[in-house]
Amino acid sequence: MTKSSGFTLIELLVVVAVLGIIATIGIVGYSGYVSASKKKAVENALMQLSLAQTEYYSDNSAYYGSAPGTTCTPSTTTTSTVQSKLVGGKDLFNSDLGYNVCAVTDATALYYLVAKESGGTCEIKLVGNTQKVNKTNC
Repeated sequence: MTKSSGFTLIELLVVVAVLGIIATIGIVGYSGYVSASKKKAVENALMQLSLAQTEYYSDNSAYYGSAPGTTCTPSTTTTSTVQSKLVGGKDLFNSDLGYNVCAVTDATALYYLVAKESGGTCEIKLVGNTQKVNKTNC
């Protein structure tokens, strides 16, 4: 009988399985962290746009946005336009963030800033003048 000083196949398989379980737990936790961070970054960007809306109002006596009754559908085009009009083209909603934004006004002199996840269902809406943030499907 020879004595070997290595690991058996079973021992190696157990180690690989344990590492796989630990990696899975870590990946799930990390993806949840990334998603929550993006949502918070979107809220912060909406707050910056809200401040820009106040400045726009003081310059133009009206809020920037689509006409009352118009639907607000965030896209890359509306995102570029909103950023151009309100923050001088500063890229608050870059492609890494994965959200697009649009602005709309209503008859009660309120404005709404709506950010929607590109290719997703999460929608974050900031109701102007009240600074209230509503999340849908997030």
